Amino acid sequence: MSRLRLLVGFLSIVLLLAAIGAALFYSRMKASLPVLDGTVSTPALSAEIKIERDHLGVPTITAKNRLDAAVGLGFLHGQERFFQMDLARRRAAGELSALFGKKAINADKRVRMHAFRPLAQQVLASLPKEQTTLLEAYASGVNQGLQSLKSPGFEYMVLRAKPQPWKPEDSILMIYAMTLDLQEDRANYEQSLACVRDVLGSAAVGYFAPLIGPDDAAIDGSLAPLSPMPTARQINLRALPAHPQHDEALLEKLRDDTVLPGSNSFALSGERTANHGALLANDMHLTLRLPNIWYRASLVFPDAVSGEQLRVVGVTLPGTPLVVAGSNGHVAWGFTNSDTDSSDLVVIDPSSIDPSVYMRGKDLLTIEKRRDTIEVKGDDPVTVEYEWTVFGPVVGQNAQGRRLAMKWTMDDPQAANYALVDMESAKTLEDAIAVAHRSGIPAQNIVLADQTGRIAWTICGKLPKRVGFDGRLPTTWTYGDRRWEGFLSEAEIPVVIAPSSGQLWTANNRVIDREDLIRLGDGGYERPQRAARIRDLLTPLQNAKPRDLLNIQLDTGAPYLNRWHELLGKILDEKAVAEKSERGKMKQALQPWAARADADSVSYRLVRRFRQHVVERVFPSLFERCIDVYTDFSYRRFHIEEALWDMVQKQPAHLLAADYNSWNDLLLAAVDDVLDELKRDHLPIERANWGRLNTARIMHPLGRVNGLIGKWLSMPEDMLSGDYDTPRVQAPDDGASERLVVSPGHEDEGIFEMPGGQSGHPLSPYFSAGHEAWVRGEPTPFLPGKTEHTLVLTPAEASTR
Repeated sequence: MSRLRLLVGFLSIVLLLAAIGAALFYSRMKASLPVLDGTVSTPALSAEIKIERDHLGVPTITAKNRLDAAVGLGFLHGQERFFQMDLARRRAAGELSALFGKKAINADKRVRMHAFRPLAQQVLASLPKEQTTLLEAYASGVNQGLQSLKSPGFEYMVLRAKPQPWKPEDSILMIYAMTLDLQEDRANYEQSLACVRDVLGSAAVGYFAPLIGPDDAAIDGSLAPLSPMPTARQINLRALPAHPQHDEALLEKLRDDTVLPGSNSFALSGERTANHGALLANDMHLTLRLPNIWYRASLVFPDAVSGEQLRVVGVTLPGTPLVVAGSNGHVAWGFTNSDTDSSDLVVIDPSSIDPSVYMRGKDLLTIEKRRDTIEVKGDDPVTVEYEWTVFGPVVGQNAQGRRLAMKWTMDDPQAANYALVDMESAKTLEDAIAVAHRSGIPAQNIVLADQTGRIAWTICGKLPKRVGFDGRLPTTWTYGDRRWEGFLSEAEIPVVIAPSSGQLWTANNRVIDREDLIRLGDGGYERPQRAARIRDLLTPLQNAKPRDLLNIQLDTGAPYLNRWHELLGKILDEKAVAEKSERGKMKQALQPWAARADADSVSYRLVRRFRQHVVERVFPSLFERCIDVYTDFSYRRFHIEEALWDMVQKQPAHLLAADYNSWNDLLLAAVDDVLDELKRDHLPIERANWGRLNTARIMHPLGRVNGLIGKWLSMPEDMLSGDYDTPRVQAPDDGASERLVVSPGHEDEGIFEMPGGQSGHPLSPYFSAGHEAWVRGEPTPFLPGKTEHTLVLTPAEASTR
């Protein structure tokens, strides 16, 4: 009995300590909640500002000038999103290891090559005074908001760390953080194209990775026939000797042609809308996480030039002081990643005597060794070394073993700035186009709509001006006949202004052809199925309202899969079904068929997975030798759909892996792959709907690290409609980070949806507010609603809460 009493006593003490610990943790958590009401002193202000929040936590910041509005926005970001901002600046600077320890070293090593922290300092020093003043005001607001919390964010308590103040240069790092999300920091696409050319020949590049194809959806209507299939003399898989088995992780990349998450932006001219104003829709597709990448806000302040009271509404990026996408009452703007070519691989010509010496014209230059030190939490600092040339860092080597240096716009300090803030005061389409052309962000498609009903497309951000080559494949710059001459001028950047009854659309696809395409280059445009669907749904619209464009954003149609559905039905013939009874069940489940990625559709999942498994059985054998040359080889940006279908129809023996006797055997093997997949998941065919495969996995970064708190820091595991090639782009943790539809001057009719909520704090009422509407596609107002909380920031020294 005494042992039992001791055990009970011990367990009681443990439970008591656990309860005390939980109570302390909860108390600290509550102490880190943002301030919603009252008055707070903020020394950086020149005048009092008012912050009103609605039922979703969306703030309206009313200020006497733009700098005070920046202070107010910074205050909110500092209170509600500081950890998110901290991770973003650390990622761009390669400083995650100082917070997370050894597990982040590889990520830091990769990024440190570009030295974005010193580059950000250089950019800040060169900005116009009005931009540096804006960033300084914003930084002071961030730090005041952080200091106003009774306790730092819970993340710092978990990580046993102290948040470091925000610096103006950190807002420059946010540009580089977005660049790392939107562009390749090693020119992977260009290296992969070069690898196909070097290993399989130029005909393979034209066939498997066409720049212009027969199914494209460019706004100028340009198309090109599919290039000829490589002949048996060029590629013959049946005649190749046995190849050594690669590491499974390398082979896994050769099985995946899943496109990268993209974005949609489209518009209608005023003659085709109900209110006769231009109508813009924008849904930016990014990795989904908590908190959301965006923070909604409405900024109200007088225009510095005209004195007009501006109301700028849209999404802000925590860490930056401006509205990234939205409307100012005169002009509305939205973005998609342009996938234009912002970098080039330069083949380095080494000296025959010393491989560390290379030629540039008549000059002999030495490859520079750059060293850096990475601070590591709980461990010794790590020293890293990189090779640099006058073109940029060395990022790899070609099939001949020669170094490849990466020339990248974002390694140039002139490529980054905060001129985009001027979009908030643009009055006309021409004003907005000029702002886009002088802005320093990773190159984006920008679609614009103005109050008079006009719409336009152009590129926002800097692009290189190439001389002597198109930049699609690596080349030597030794002789000076190939080079960059700075950036494209405003006059050289293409602009499309649609007619009064026109429409525009972008979905990360190739947008334009001929001389303009040569200027923009090819950075790996997304395949055109999604853009084509948006174009086709826009075309019949007349008298359109915001809900009509939201319906396109929510569309799950994938008509390109109709032919795959028909093919699957033919493959499952009497003989195939007689061999395996499960194939018969699969054939029955192919109906009803609507070619829609709806969560409850079984037939969509079966057809979609069948096509994917065909890809996984066709392309590894074709590209396996490419990873001998380049281990990071990927064909995810190749437009393989038309080539794949061409092969399936013509069934060329020389492009069929030796593992199969016939193409029919390969297709049946892909059928059985789908069935095996369901068997592994213990899922009967009749229950194998798309949503079970496409289930939301949206959580806070610490939720991925710590499973104990993962559920608490996650949104519900909803089954989601949509797919990568449908307008409603959706995967478990990728998709529409926002959906907005707005007509400038008619913002009260606009629509907005966003996954997650405004706050990054799990105890906040705004942690998930609005998320359910995003899941269901239910429209909520673009403008903030009725005020529920009011906070006043004052320059006075005293404050009360």
